[in-house]
Amino acid sequence: MTIDIVPYDKKYAKSFYDLNIEWLKSYFYVEPYDEIVLKNPEDFIIDKGGIIFFALQNSKVVGTVALMAFDRNGTYELTKMAVSTQYRGQKIGQRLMQYCIEFSRNKGIDKLVLYSNTRLKNAIYIYKKYGFKEVVLEPDSPYKRSNIKMELYL
Repeated sequence: MTIDIVPYDKKYAKSFYDLNIEWLKSYFYVEPYDEIVLKNPEDFIIDKGGIIFFALQNSKVVGTVALMAFDRNGTYELTKMAVSTQYRGQKIGQRLMQYCIEFSRNKGIDKLVLYSNTRLKNAIYIYKKYGFKEVVLEPDSPYKRSNIKMELYL
């Protein structure tokens, strides 16, 4: 299976929204903050120095992930990762994450953070496999569903 990873293009905005909403509804629920960011990826991610990537198979969007500027110290949040239901289990999420890590290193990004939930045992296992370490979750976390915060120093 050939997967191409490409940067954001407006033509993929609906796929970014749809894939993430599908994922959120499968495992949790859609929070108001999610809805705002997903409907306005250019305003909340791209225009603030972030980037969104898409995994394409035969020009069809099958997955997505974003790197969102987190602070002024060179930290980015690995966020909004989702893979289409029919393509899960094919390591597309891992390929997207690995791509983000390599991209970040090449761009001189110092650290990646992510928020997740320990219910997602496979995801937590994969984050650890790629070197993410658990850190203290701040009380004002941007996501109500998260109960774990992890970071990776590059």
